[in-house]
Amino acid sequence: MTDGRRWHDMGGDAAGPVPGDEHDFALWEKRVDALMILASGAGHFTVDGLRRALEDMGEKAFEEMTYYERWIASINQNLIEAGIYSIEELGAKMEEVSARGDTYGEAADAS
Repeated sequence: MTDGRRWHDMGGDAAGPVPGDEHDFALWEKRVDALMILASGAGHFTVDGLRRALEDMGEKAFEEMTYYERWIASINQNLIEAGIYSIEELGAKMEEVSARGDTYGEAADAS
């Protein structure tokens, strides 16, 4: 941009009306929020680290990902950078969780 702003800085741009209806958050979104609070409170990353990872995602992420999808990606990037877990460990855990099934009922049946 010629005004010195980066693509994610939309402050002051016309965006239309803001929806005023309330909505409940999905369980996974609440968990993302809780993880952010717990991990940052434990000193694994700072607000600046989260913002840097969000800004580094690029314009496509802001166009295609939801708010909480971007947040979990940023939290994940920061936890990997902090050495809390590796990409390999994350992949193994994701496979383990996926094998449990898509619902809590399926996961309970698998145990």
